Amino acid sequence: MAQTTGTTEPADGIRFKRVLLKVSGEALMGQRDYGLDPEVVNRVANEVKAVIQLGVQVSLVIGGGNIFRGVKGAASGMERASADYIGMLATVMNALSMQSALERMGVATRVQSAIPMSSVCEPYIRRRAIRHMEKGRVVIFAAGTGNPFFTTDTAAALRASEMGCDALLKGTQVDGVYTADPKKVKDAQRYERLGYLEVLANDLQVMDASAISLARESHIPILVFSIHTPGAFAEVMQGRGKFTIINEETE
Repeated sequence: MAQTTGTTEPADGIRFKRVLLKVSGEALMGQRDYGLDPEVVNRVANEVKAVIQLGVQVSLVIGGGNIFRGVKGAASGMERASADYIGMLATVMNALSMQSALERMGVATRVQSAIPMSSVCEPYIRRRAIRHMEKGRVVIFAAGTGNPFFTTDTAAALRASEMGCDALLKGTQVDGVYTADPKKVKDAQRYERLGYLEVLANDLQVMDASAISLARESHIPILVFSIHTPGAFAEVMQGRGKFTIINEETE
């Protein structure tokens, strides 16, 4: 299948030219207890393809919690640094799986790993990643920041800052940030808009504190939406659908 590449301008009504999408590893499990659900991976890939077709430059960071979580490994007695490195390798597996799904759909994709492994993907090189995106390729950043003690949320905020992204999107299980877990609390209210400091002060658990702080310093808005709602990613790019935006302004 021919792959879609080439520089394009965003379609009319598109709010952002270049974005980074953060998806948790758990979001790719579907109804499984661990691992990947190919149907879910394909669905997320379709969401990314739809946004690429709008002329938006897209990069991704995918977590590894569906395979291994460093924090849980450390809690079971493993050295934290070693556990985190194992978690980083899990993100590479997820990135390669997503790359395969996207390329089956004709979307040109590159995986760049913060831990060099030249046999399977490119090393992370900032200028090369930007060039790939300018050519219409999806870049998937794997292996987190390449350092232990940092989450993939922080890696997402870091890469979004380095790429000069207009927005950081967090694809979650629900359609925004709520006052409580809407799956457990029936009358939980969804926020339309939050400030960075409000998220930190109320410990809303959207992303970890270092990720929120870095996004704030880089003036990158964070948009939280449901990755499982068909067409939601493209709708958010057009300012439609349900999502919560986190930025400096709360009014």
